[in-house]
Formats: sequence, structure tokens, C-alpha cells
Amino acid sequence: MRTPTYAELQTLVRECLWQDWDPIGVNHYESASDEYDSYAPTIAAMLLDGADTYRLRQHLRRLETETMGLSPFHPTTDAAVSKLLELVGK
Repeated sequence: MRTPTYAELQTLVRECLWQDWDPIGVNHYESASDEYDSYAPTIAAMLLDGADTYRLRQHLRRLETETMGLSPFHPTTDAAVSKLLELVGK
């Protein structure tokens, strides 16, 4: 499997965050389709840097709790982490 470029990976990460993570439950509103876009560059860089399950999970949970003010352990986080890692063949 070819590792995506940083630009390709950002697009794939955006899609994953929107479709699979969506901790605030807005992905059925097309007008909110850019809700998680600002997180994609950092996550793409983390993936290219070799981030593992633990590091990605911690990052998403920090976004959920500190940035979004949600309770910890959102049910979609682990599935999203798995899909993110699949993007780089892990």
C-alpha cells in the first residue's frame, strides 16, 4: 500500500472525522461539513509521523473534552482511530 501524500491524507482524515468520528453529531447537516476540518492537518501530520493507537486516541479525546467540552470516552473515538490508522496502512 502506498502511503498517501500529506495533502491526500488531510482530505482522507477530514472525511474520516466527518463520517466516522463526529462526536457532536452534526454530520447529517451539510452546512456543518467543515466542522472538523481544522483538526485534519495536525492528525495527518501525526499519522505521517508514525502515531500509534494510544497517541491518536489521546489526541481525539483531548479535542472532545478540552476543545469541545464533551464528556470523555465518546463511543465513536476508537473506531475512528482504527480507520485513521488504516489510512497509512497500520
